Amino acid sequence: MIKIVHMHVNGTDVELGVDEGESLTDTLRNRLGLTSVKKGCEAGECGACTILLDGKSVNSCIYLTVWADGHTILTVEGLQRNPGELHPVQQAFVDEAAVQCGFCTPGLIMTGVEIANSGETYTREELRELISGHLCRCTGYENILNALEKVVGKK
Repeated sequence: MIKIVHMHVNGTDVELGVDEGESLTDTLRNRLGLTSVKKGCEAGECGACTILLDGKSVNSCIYLTVWADGHTILTVEGLQRNPGELHPVQQAFVDEAAVQCGFCTPGLIMTGVEIANSGETYTREELRELISGHLCRCTGYENILNALEKVVGKK
């Protein structure tokens, strides 16, 4: 069955007719062209599909689009404030060489934005725990943690 869904995506109001079983990942990637939302495990285990829903990290692969009706969604594409200006979390990833193949990067950045938006500071161990829902096969996490420490400081 098709349902009409209204969402606020990256600052734009969106209205779509979607199948009740369509994942938010599929809607964002295939219908809205937001390719920062990666399809990884499709089981909520790898974090590659992480977006912010009303400011909270969500694995969009296991979140149905119909559940997003009336909510605000932010993806990496929506982070840019001014042309050519990166979000502080993105800049920290660049500065700390926290990217290798890049597949996990958008999801980690979105979780990093949620962490940064909390206004709290965290120890390295706390940051390690906060990103534990993300799998990275390339970096060994050290530069990712360096980048997050740069943005959210230390206790």
